[in-house]
Amino acid sequence: MTIYKKLTIALLTAALSLPVFALNLDQAINALSQAKASGLVGEQEDGYLGVVKNESNASEIAQLINQARKQEYQKVSAESKVPLNEVEVRAGTKAQEKMPAGQYIKQQGQWKRK
Repeated sequence: MTIYKKLTIALLTAALSLPVFALNLDQAINALSQAKASGLVGEQEDGYLGVVKNESNASEIAQLINQARKQEYQKVSAESKVPLNEVEVRAGTKAQEKMPAGQYIKQQGQWKRK
């Protein structure tokens, strides 16, 4: 299983346990997708979501996702004996590559549309 799939599973598991995402998996997925599509959050080079526009529940979404990602990165780091910062950067690169056109990525400290 790739790190991206593991992160998705961890993220969705965490999302279901917090009230910001209400009751079900579909709502959690929709909240993240809408936040990205609306330009509220974007993918950073460090493997974490960042807040592009501090509106609605963007900060809560980013915090929730980042907590789940951090846990998964730590697990992968420990299992693979790769330093945590390397796992984070690799995941960030992969996440940015997978972002659809028009959504935000942060590179060299600047937000830009992909």
